[in-house]
Amino acid sequence: MKGRFVFTSESVTEGHPDKLCDQISDAFVDHILRRDPRAHVVAECAVATSIVFVAARFDSGISIDFPNVAREVIEQVGYTSPQFNAKTCSVVTSLREMAPEAASRFDERNMSDAEIGRVVARNQVTVFGYACTQTPAFMPLPIWLAHKLARRLTSVRLQNVLPYLAPDGWTQVGVEYKGRVPSRIQSATIIAATKVKECTLTDLQHDLMEAVIEPVFADEPLRPDKKTRVFINSDGIFFGGGPAVHSGLTGRKNAIDTYGEYSRHSGAALSGKDPSRIDRSGAYAARYAAKNVVAAGLAEECEVLLSYSVGLAEPVSIQVQTFGTGTISDDDISDRLERHFDFRPAAILKQFNLRYLPSIVKGGFYRRLAAYGQVGRMDIGLPWEVTDKASLLKSG
Repeated sequence: MKGRFVFTSESVTEGHPDKLCDQISDAFVDHILRRDPRAHVVAECAVATSIVFVAARFDSGISIDFPNVAREVIEQVGYTSPQFNAKTCSVVTSLREMAPEAASRFDERNMSDAEIGRVVARNQVTVFGYACTQTPAFMPLPIWLAHKLARRLTSVRLQNVLPYLAPDGWTQVGVEYKGRVPSRIQSATIIAATKVKECTLTDLQHDLMEAVIEPVFADEPLRPDKKTRVFINSDGIFFGGGPAVHSGLTGRKNAIDTYGEYSRHSGAALSGKDPSRIDRSGAYAARYAAKNVVAAGLAEECEVLLSYSVGLAEPVSIQVQTFGTGTISDDDISDRLERHFDFRPAAILKQFNLRYLPSIVKGGFYRRLAAYGQVGRMDIGLPWEVTDKASLLKSG
């Protein structure tokens, strides 16, 4: 990148159709793993006006009322309009129950190292993890701020501060960088759907500035200045929003789930898959590694690449990029990761307890990840966000 540049990242509220689909898909994962932690499941969802389509494959004999789970999520998100709501929308399902494979019904909690080594990757993927010193969560500033705006937009609706807002919303923040260091807020954008047509654009813009944008930036080191461009519903009132206006699909917001495209991501959807899928659990492991590298003071920013091949347990490639900020060479950091981290699929499941979290966390675990990011969360105690190996990496 140039020495001076502007980078933008976007986020959406939990009522955005794509995020609604992610939440429905992850609610299925939670329901199945809560009753059968060793099950495999892949669930995808699409929504449009008055209709929800669910496609799921799973290898568990438990009974799940897929339509009812979908309706529960829709109701909790807050859709009540005649065009799309939990009671009247049609839920169409395409379900396939597969025969369980004995080799995959293991319990990683009680496995030896040799047994863990016999659990291989079931799909090919290259995943990326990233961390930097731009925010307290070790996340890039643009996606961090975009998430804060989106969460605040939902909060003022649920707390009846702005009760006329609908669940659907979109945010974007542009940050100006000098030498890869944030220097000012270039732009802030909000598009919020409303439940009433009587709301005027002037009132909406005033309310969102006062109740959303100003509180979000109040405790931030970088705040909008006189030259910051602020856009609030620049195309006018957005009435209704949601699936009645634009369709949604599981896995279409990968950048929002990860690093706002400031760093690379695999392109594979995270939501709707049980964690035995290495394209999901591997992304968490890569974030864990990158965050510990930065927390150890070995670099101001770090991207970790893990490449997996079908049939092998160990990643075939572990690469590190610190963008010139490392205190030691990238190769040395990669060597330290190989010594102190276990990136084998069963080892990741065991360390993070990924298959048992839905039964431990009240209200489900994976659905909570499906909106506002699956990494960098400070509102959930995520096992891949701890920095317990920073001291090991620092010592070598």
